[in-house]
Amino acid sequence: MSQFNEIRPYEAEEMQQAFEDLLADRQFSLVLKGFAPWMPKAVRNALLRMLFRGVKTPLDFQMRFMKPVVKYIIWKYSDGTTFDDKKLHTKEQTINTLDRYTFVSNHRDIVLDSAFLDLLLVEAGYPTTVEIGIGDNLLIYPWIRRLVRMNKAFTVRRGLSPKEMLASSKLMSEYIHYAVTQKKENIWIAQREGRAKDSDDRTQESVLKMLAMGGDLRELNIVPLTISYEYDPCDYLKAQEFQQKRDNPAFKKSRQDDLDNMKTGIFGYKGRVHYHCGTPINAWVDEIKDLPRNEFFAELARRMDVEIHEGYQLFPCNYIALDELRGTTEYSAYYTQKDKTKFDEYLAGQIAKVKLHNRDEKFLRERMLTMYANPAINKLKL
Repeated sequence: MSQFNEIRPYEAEEMQQAFEDLLADRQFSLVLKGFAPWMPKAVRNALLRMLFRGVKTPLDFQMRFMKPVVKYIIWKYSDGTTFDDKKLHTKEQTINTLDRYTFVSNHRDIVLDSAFLDLLLVEAGYPTTVEIGIGDNLLIYPWIRRLVRMNKAFTVRRGLSPKEMLASSKLMSEYIHYAVTQKKENIWIAQREGRAKDSDDRTQESVLKMLAMGGDLRELNIVPLTISYEYDPCDYLKAQEFQQKRDNPAFKKSRQDDLDNMKTGIFGYKGRVHYHCGTPINAWVDEIKDLPRNEFFAELARRMDVEIHEGYQLFPCNYIALDELRGTTEYSAYYTQKDKTKFDEYLAGQIAKVKLHNRDEKFLRERMLTMYANPAINKLKL
């Protein structure tokens, strides 16, 4: 385990000290104060210590602290979540006897993609949640780094030289293989670095090559996972970034931009949310194992994209966006005039949130329509 110390989540014997360090962190105390400004710090910490009793492992921490938070977010900021895991087991298997999985999914929300999956797995009866990879560019304060390590996160290093990136990728891959085969953990990882801001979800071959660096891909039990949001709370922020990059090709997001995206994603309205597990690649990967290496990974990525695109749950807004983008009514059977009016009003409200002095509403609307249309375009192509 020592070779993974720089990137791995906390182990059971480290949890108590990590918790005490978290309570002692001044910035974390200020965050907590924002939730209960009327409560003295000593009382707040005593209450948290009482709640922490019996927490021995990161999974315990998730069940005690994170599960109720995620359930509240679903209740408050969505119209519910659904989970289709039928392709993960047969009638002869019970969930508790299943192997662990590496879920490779499209990426919609920085924080909630894996958090929702954790809850869905627990409520479906799976024995554990997922460990997740999180970019160190998001770990901007020590308390954030500490908190995510308590919450089963391992660190993905960003901004490295090519040589450093190769070594970092190999270490991360070896850790993922170790976590699945030895720790008996599930893994969640995005199909690409960063979110597809136009929702045209494509698996990066480099992600698959990274996963293969640590051993046989088949031992990871890779599952293509599709995440479908009816409404993306960050759609206007993504559209805003498109305009900023159009107007200034050198534009780069700041740390504050990342924090704004995280906050908006958590506390914004999502409508209905659906998770769909595709066919695990072990069912078909041997069909392409004899291809030359680069062709193998290209075909693996293509087939995973097919699985992910097939898994989309399409909502009226997806069909409306596709028709409006093309100037047709080809898919009007999938929505009503009331649906269309609601979606158009929603888009207008989101565009109004864009904070640019030269806001290009026509461009922003086209970008947002594209975000909602692309899942329908990709699924209908199949």
